[in-house]
Amino acid sequence: MWQKKRNEVKGKSYHYSTINKLKREKKIDEVFLSRINQLTLEELIAIKLESAARFINHKLYGFPIWKSLHNVCREAVLLFALSSTRSYNDAASFLGISIKEFKENVKKYQIFLDNQD
Repeated sequence: MWQKKRNEVKGKSYHYSTINKLKREKKIDEVFLSRINQLTLEELIAIKLESAARFINHKLYGFPIWKSLHNVCREAVLLFALSSTRSYNDAASFLGISIKEFKENVKKYQIFLDNQD
């Protein structure tokens, strides 16, 4: 009975997956995923910053990395919460925030769910 009930409850984020979205956009594949699984989050962030800096002669001057870090991390965690839960209510509960605060953050970070697998 509980499995039937669980299968019937499908919220807005039920079909959302960041990985599937990036696969559809041909930005990642299974080989890439297996390689990044071997890295820490800190290493991934450092690699992303370094590769971005390469194109501008290693100068990110003027871009407030330190002050922007808070928003970058929040947006990433929001995307993860949407990918790993069935609904906005579940995601808000997972993050320990109210549904109102959750919806405000989704709007603030301009996250749009495509509702596709």
